[in-house]
Amino acid sequence: MKDWEALFVEKLEQTDLGNDPAHDLAHFSRVVATAKALAAEEGARLEVVVPAAWLHDLVNVPKNDPRRSQASRLSAEEALRFLRSAEYPEAFLADIAHAIEAHSFSAGIEPRTLEAKVVQDADRLDGLGAIGIARCFAVGGLLGVRFYDPRDPFAKQRSWNDRENAIDHFYVKLFKTAESLQTSAGRREGARRAEFMRQYLDRLALEIGGRMA
Repeated sequence: MKDWEALFVEKLEQTDLGNDPAHDLAHFSRVVATAKALAAEEGARLEVVVPAAWLHDLVNVPKNDPRRSQASRLSAEEALRFLRSAEYPEAFLADIAHAIEAHSFSAGIEPRTLEAKVVQDADRLDGLGAIGIARCFAVGGLLGVRFYDPRDPFAKQRSWNDRENAIDHFYVKLFKTAESLQTSAGRREGARRAEFMRQYLDRLALEIGGRMA
């Protein structure tokens, strides 16, 4: 019997994932682990969830690339080619492709199946909490944005702008993804992670203001 997950990992190791530490092999491993946990709570089919989670970002399109919204569709197409070549059961392929396409925030595709909801939630949860904070600053560094606006860190007299300030991304996107989670288990975990991020921002406000708790 094939060890499918080993095959998926091997595929990723042979794929150019770019230089974004927020989308390296460790990201895929975390998304898979979270997706399995959500699937167990929600009763989703692992035959769909596991390959979709491993292959969800198979085609690397940088965040500042104008083709970014097409990344999940391109990943789904490449995943299907790979799965068919590996003779993965055909009965699951359409649902795997949909789960991959629907996971992306920028694609704006509504997940139609429980498995697609699980994969979308697992990927979005990786942008929240402690790992979400690390990813946010890592990507900000790649894009050349500063940590925060030193004149107005928390946008009291300006609009949020995550093209210039990393912490603005918490408000432009990340807290919104916490509110967009599809499954009950995902929403519970998302609320916990979002609360941790708010605690972090409270602490950051103290430190950049020259105060100590």
